[in-house]
Amino acid sequence: MYTTLYNTSIRLYQSVISLAASFHPKARLAVQGRQRILEKIRSALQANQAPVAWFHAASLGEFEQGRPVIEAFRQQYPDYKILLTFFSPSGYEIRKNYAGADYIFYLPFDTPANARQFVQVVKPKIAFFIKYEFWYNYLRELRSQHIPIVSFSAIFRPNQIFFKPYGNFYRSFLHYFHYLLVQNQESVSLLKSIGVTNVTLAGDTRFDRVKQVADAKKEVPVARDFKANTPLLVVGSAWQADMEVLIPFLNQFQQPLKVIVAPHEIHNEEIERWRRELKQPSLRFSETQTPQFDQSTIHSFNILFIDNIGMLSSLYQYGEFAYIGGAFGKGLHNILEAATFGVPLFFGPNYGKFQEAVDLTQAGAAFSVKDTAELAGALTRLYHDPKALAQAGEMSRHYVARNIGATEKVMEVVKQVFAQTLNR
Repeated sequence: MYTTLYNTSIRLYQSVISLAASFHPKARLAVQGRQRILEKIRSALQANQAPVAWFHAASLGEFEQGRPVIEAFRQQYPDYKILLTFFSPSGYEIRKNYAGADYIFYLPFDTPANARQFVQVVKPKIAFFIKYEFWYNYLRELRSQHIPIVSFSAIFRPNQIFFKPYGNFYRSFLHYFHYLLVQNQESVSLLKSIGVTNVTLAGDTRFDRVKQVADAKKEVPVARDFKANTPLLVVGSAWQADMEVLIPFLNQFQQPLKVIVAPHEIHNEEIERWRRELKQPSLRFSETQTPQFDQSTIHSFNILFIDNIGMLSSLYQYGEFAYIGGAFGKGLHNILEAATFGVPLFFGPNYGKFQEAVDLTQAGAAFSVKDTAELAGALTRLYHDPKALAQAGEMSRHYVARNIGATEKVMEVVKQVFAQTLNR
């Protein structure tokens, strides 16, 4: 009965997405990207004779989390082809040309027929699911074909359906995995409390990824010249709700401060509205790239809006402070990219699902604020106390440094998997 209900819900979801495609851009991409998807996958792999490792990520954040493992796998097992799938357009459309994978596709919806055909065509020797994504038919098909399944950087919380009295069907998903490599001890305890024993504490590969990003940071001359030896606040992944807190603070703050704002999504009208609401002179990064712009005047502006994608992680290196968006809405965005550069962090109140935010807040390296007054109080205190500012920044840096190493643990499990396969 539960299997029938699950499969019905998947088909219903397909119908809803198809209807939404006419007016919702992301839904349209999701539908168009899956048209004849199994044919495309079959065509791409039909001449392949090499073994395949399948990595699946829900979206862009999970991909970045899994990227160190993908690249470590590539280095250690160069004879394998890597197939990467995404569920969400926000992952696929941005990383569809990622050079670290041989094949990149949307994941066909999780129906029994799709799962069966996908596994038959791809013939993966091992399957990886990054952090989330528990697709019943894919897991069941992989397990029935004796294909090792590894989930890594997973995290579990008491309010998830697996731990509810009515969650027995979803609990069964977890037993299909050969290895559940989780981020924290709470996840280990929760899983064991429901009889799931294929679990290992391995940490979070995002720490390895942000170290990679920091080590590969790029110089951004526009940001450097804009800063001009003035304290800098970098605002990453800003939403409207974040700017409603930030703009009044910036309009009333009287001390020298430069601000770089990277919106979560680039919408021209939204950026221009924010610029009108700010009292300080501002400009957009794209303006600085035009021939008529006088680069010698850039230091005279107080606020710089980044109207492109892909630059944010390198901008944190210039900041004394970082505000990370999203926590006035559904969830906080990546704070580790900023923390690795040793800056204190500020964000909204909805951060409880993010272990790193909880840890850094408890350590005094991050500050959750519920309104403009709280942001002004917390940032002003650090602005005028260089010792406290330095201590908060060092705690951020040390937190990232001491949590590096999850990728190595995942690869040790891969080594075990392949050793067991050879010994069969």
